[in-house]
Amino acid sequence: MRNPLWRAITLVTTAAVILAACSAEPQTGASNSNSDAASAPNTQDTSGTASLPDPRSLTGLSEVPELGDPRVIEGNFNQALPASVTDAENNSVTITDTSRILALDLAGNISRTVIALGYGDKIVGRTISSTETQLADLPVVTQDGHMLNAEAIINLRPTVVLADRSVGPPEAIDQVRNAGIPVVLLNPDHSIASVESDITAIADALGVPEAGVALAQRTHDEIAAAREEIATWAPQDPLSVAFLYVRGTAGIFFILGGGEGAADLIEGVGAQDAATTAGMTGTVPASAESLLAINPEVIFTMSSGLESTNGLDGLLARPGVAQTVAGSKQRVIAIPDGTSLSFGPQTGEILSSVARALYGVSGE
Repeated sequence: MRNPLWRAITLVTTAAVILAACSAEPQTGASNSNSDAASAPNTQDTSGTASLPDPRSLTGLSEVPELGDPRVIEGNFNQALPASVTDAENNSVTITDTSRILALDLAGNISRTVIALGYGDKIVGRTISSTETQLADLPVVTQDGHMLNAEAIINLRPTVVLADRSVGPPEAIDQVRNAGIPVVLLNPDHSIASVESDITAIADALGVPEAGVALAQRTHDEIAAAREEIATWAPQDPLSVAFLYVRGTAGIFFILGGGEGAADLIEGVGAQDAATTAGMTGTVPASAESLLAINPEVIFTMSSGLESTNGLDGLLARPGVAQTVAGSKQRVIAIPDGTSLSFGPQTGEILSSVARALYGVSGE
């Protein structure tokens, strides 16, 4: 089981990990800070893009736009309550009421799935990872980053809590459960391969299994379409990409290795995960030595993490970054925190938007 990122960070620092919730309006496409990124065209058919630059010639910072809120699955799906489920930790849970839902995880995946199933208006609180526009005014039930505040949760009188172990501490979840609130613990190891089963597990807990099947199929089709489109953009020799997790200007700086979800994103956009190729697993301190060992051509990072480390200049000032191929070209792609590793009902959109930034594809 993948170690949640917040646990790894807590082991090496007592500083709180604070993810700033982005409030940008939904956009389309991707912006590149270097307007002179012209180069030899890619000769592949790009399905509407006349020609693409050689992605290895691109330089500068690209910013992936925020996604809009998930689209609700179309159709009429009857809800059947009570719903009895066995959660990811083999707990038997019966849900009799979904009028007040809390959806809590590090990636913001659960709340997006609840919204896509048509129950977004029942969500009564959020973590700071749930950056959906329709949830913006709801109370936040985490503190010091992703630490659950059990008292804040209980005070919201939820009728069901959907969560996973990417948020904690475990004692907070136990406290909520001991207060008589149904808690459904979901699989924390989100990946593209688990998207459909994650969706159906949430739908089952809400008593709408048929909606879950329909949403899982829609998501499957969108992922397949995104992969097909991306295949027309990606070079035959995949770009080497590393996902760096950074917070602030001090010690919170990691390479996300195998098992952290980054490889799924990188491989999903037709690139090669430099950390996995080098045999790195989990979160690895991003020292100058480790960065030069993997020497990526492109760096992925989270948008608010980049902001917290004083932007591109601050990232490049960290030991070893400027000496990588990516650093020498300032080739960094900033991805909104709330969707960067969120493999849920908008996975196809995420893959497409990140790939557009990676390969210099503009427009629709």
